[in-house]
This record gives sequence, C-alpha cells and structure tokens, in this order.
Amino acid sequence: MNIQLIVDYLSALSMNNNREWYHANKEDYKRANAEFEGLLQALMLEIGKFDSSILHNNPKDLTFKIVRDTRFSHDKSPYNPAFRAHISSMGKLPVPVGYYLMIKPGDQSFLGGGLFADMFKDATTMIRDYIFKNGKEWENIIHEPEFGKYFTVQGTALKNVPAGYEKEHPQGEYLKFKSWYLEYPIRDEELADAGAFVVKAAELFRIMKPFNDYLNKALAGFQMPVR
Repeated sequence: MNIQLIVDYLSALSMNNNREWYHANKEDYKRANAEFEGLLQALMLEIGKFDSSILHNNPKDLTFKIVRDTRFSHDKSPYNPAFRAHISSMGKLPVPVGYYLMIKPGDQSFLGGGLFADMFKDATTMIRDYIFKNGKEWENIIHEPEFGKYFTVQGTALKNVPAGYEKEHPQGEYLKFKSWYLEYPIRDEELADAGAFVVKAAELFRIMKPFNDYLNKALAGFQMPVR
C-alpha cells in the first residue's frame, strides 16, 4: 500500500482540475485508484475482526466516482479530488450505515459513520421514532467515554422538535436532527504510514460500531426509494 501515491495524484488533480490534464494522466489515476482499492482491502480485513458482515465486499464496488455533477453547481470543476468509499454489509448504499473513508489532501481526509444523507424522509422518521422509544440506549452509546473521546454526533437539524414528539423529551435535541453521523478528521501526516493508518482507522471504526448498530436497528426494513 502506498497512500502517498494517492495523495500525490489527488494533489496534482486539485491543481489541474480539468479534463485535458485528467485524460493526459489517466495512467496515474489508474495507479492511484488501484492503491486505494488495496487500502480498502487491508482495511476490510481489519474491520472484519469485529464485523464480519462486510468481508464479502469487493473494494471496487465500494468506491465513488471522482467525476462531479456540475449541472446545478456554481463550481464547474469537473472532478472531486478525493477518493471515497463506504463499507457496509450492503456495500456503498447509504443504508445500512457503515464505515466511510475519504482521502483528500490538505488535511481534509476523514473517517465517518452513521447516516449522512438527510433526503430520505422514511429513514429520518424511523431513526427519530427509535430514539424517541429507546433514548436510554442512545444516551449510553453517545456518552460512552471512549466514544466521546473521538466522536460528536453531527447532522442537519430543524430549529425545533418536530410535531408528533414531546418537546421536552430527554433526547429532544437529537429528535431535531434529519441525519446523524460521525466524522473523525485525518491529517495528511497520518497517512504516511499505511499500515499504522489501517490499524488506527479500524480501531476508530470499532469504537463507532455501536452507534452504527443502533441506527441500523432503527432502519430495519428501510427500502431505498425507487427512482
């Protein structure tokens, strides 16, 4: 594994974010992408020690394209200079939630977990209802000392507790949320030693697993909308 090769390629793409440069350096992309898939394979083997549900995945099925959809964006840069992947029992689908990795130079890399998408109304309702009914379990997970050392629950949120839920509910702040996720920032220097990074990333994913498990219990039976 050579994460530096990935970082160098993405740094160059960031400075030359145009189709001409991308196509002229397509072989460099292929080498960097192959390294990223190798990194994912090594990471899955570590995660598999505490979560075997993800071991069947093929790394290439977990990655996201670097080509951007610029139709509705003021930023017309054709590429997102980042390698991203979501590892779960169902691959890279947002549900069930799993383990997210983004490598982006400039200290913008991070490890993530939980539900990032806030556009699935059914998913939001299912999690709110579950927190409403199982608040004690939620509190135990997010206030566990090891969890709190590394993570804070984030998400897009309403100003008020939505209708249908008690405004004074002990978990009222979290009932306002439309998404519930975790992010742990990774500095570029932490990527220098690939082996050490894989071990650290897997350990952080182990710590976030009870959070993911809770959300996945809430999301049992969720169906992705049909386009």
